[in-house]
Amino acid sequence: MDNAENSLDIHNEELDNGIGRRFRGFLPVVVDVETGGFNSRTDALLEIAAVILEMDAQGNLQIKESYSKNIDPFPGAVVEKSALEFTGIDIYDPDRMPEEEGEALRDIFRPIRQEISATNCTRAVMVAHNAHFDLGFVNAGVNRNQIKRNPFHPFSCFDTSTLAGLAYGQTVLAKACQAAEMEFDNRDAHSALYDAVKTAELFCGIVNRWKQLGGWPGVQ
Repeated sequence: MDNAENSLDIHNEELDNGIGRRFRGFLPVVVDVETGGFNSRTDALLEIAAVILEMDAQGNLQIKESYSKNIDPFPGAVVEKSALEFTGIDIYDPDRMPEEEGEALRDIFRPIRQEISATNCTRAVMVAHNAHFDLGFVNAGVNRNQIKRNPFHPFSCFDTSTLAGLAYGQTVLAKACQAAEMEFDNRDAHSALYDAVKTAELFCGIVNRWKQLGGWPGVQ
């Protein structure tokens, strides 16, 4: 066997022992969205953030990189006043520099697809707090903009609200982070990027703790 074959075997072994093997070929990507209401079919998608995770040599999850976009409401979108008051988003702020919805989603998806390929995974699986809410808005945006290369599984997801309820007895993101002894600043909450990063930290903490307790053997 020559050096090239040796390198390929080592590379494949690293992939097999990494994040793809941990989640059955799925790449977990943490997402948070801020919206103009609760109805994914009619209400605006205003912000989206995605956090890509990686696995270190000891088999622990950690944050690799993050991306975020401010989004212009799609034509005819509903934007509830109560939603803006809750999130603190000013859609008329000239410094917000929103992008068209389809363009923003395609830009967010691009590095996710690259990471799927780099880690030899088959697809991304969304990780989010109350995940079906975020997944519903992303799927609605994909359908509206006829995006063909959605990296996310259409219905499977990891919900950190459920996981935090199991691990810490808390289902609210801020309270779950506090129970996990992670910093959480309520003044920064309801920004898609901040919430996505805190959700990623919470998810990594729970998954890594489970491994420490013997629930997953990690890298052999």
